[in-house]
Amino acid sequence: DAPPVNIGWDSHKPVEKAPDSLVRPGDGPDGNYPMRARFEKMIREAQISITGAIEKIDGKATFQEDCWTRANGGGGMSRVLKDGAVFEKAGVNLSVVYGSMPQEALQAATERGVDRAKGMAPGERVPFFACGLSCVMHPRNPHCPTMHFNYRYFETDGGVWWFGGGTDITPSYLNEDDMRHFHGTYKGVCDKHDPEFYPKFKAWADKYFIISHRNETRGLGGIFFDDLNDREPEKLFEFAKDAVNSVVPAYGPIIEAHKDDPFTEREKEWQQMRRGRYVEFNLVYDRGTVFGLKTGGRIESILMSLPETARWEYNNQPEPGSPEAEIMDAFKHARDWV
Repeated sequence: DAPPVNIGWDSHKPVEKAPDSLVRPGDGPDGNYPMRARFEKMIREAQISITGAIEKIDGKATFQEDCWTRANGGGGMSRVLKDGAVFEKAGVNLSVVYGSMPQEALQAATERGVDRAKGMAPGERVPFFACGLSCVMHPRNPHCPTMHFNYRYFETDGGVWWFGGGTDITPSYLNEDDMRHFHGTYKGVCDKHDPEFYPKFKAWADKYFIISHRNETRGLGGIFFDDLNDREPEKLFEFAKDAVNSVVPAYGPIIEAHKDDPFTEREKEWQQMRRGRYVEFNLVYDRGTVFGLKTGGRIESILMSLPETARWEYNNQPEPGSPEAEIMDAFKHARDWV
């Protein structure tokens, strides 16, 4: 069956090079929806700078880019690195989507209880615009954490708009200095814009990334926010810009510090089991995955976040007092890192 939207699974047309902008001409800086083009430009620049920095850290592999467009407007650019010296797989995807969706599908992609179908009659489809940059990086070394970020801007044709996003980290082994650095970097970003942001968005991440059927978190959090429109859009745009541009300062030094750490086969197996948990969260609970599947998104881009390999051992229980047990305690009991 076709997805419940008007863009369709087969609406993606591969192109050799993406156009200068994937936003419709009438939505440009001088058009009716100027934030659409501004946000796309900002995340395009971030995609280039982040992938360039990760290539330097890896030292071997480079990102390969796929581009596509849609006849009704929008499209995307996926940049994926694989078989690197440091990273098994890393992807940074940009997408611009024009579509319409049932009100209940839009609800599933936003914070529960928030009405984003304002001005629409009951049962009427909601025309929307969405633009975002998402990333997952899976390193080889079990002592190097996986990192994920997503920053996005939504707008309905009914005039409702909001920002969402965040950056979070998923280590297989606990290094408290690394966590203080990562969380400290994002606390600095948040404090620059609003001292209430970090405690609020850190707690939101701890809650959002719970694997409910395991009663544990996917990782050790970071910041997460959604449906953010409580102040001028310009202020929230600048916050999102600072946050996405802090990905490399927050994450890069951790990878540089541990990419050459020695590790055992058992530690690699534990990393694979934690990647299994990563898969469980992304396919069952992740809001971005749900949105992509409900809007007829490009499947290769939606599932880019999954690791190339993962492991499930029956009823695995870490040995008490082991490093694996130590981090499991952190997955089950949220901590303050800064």
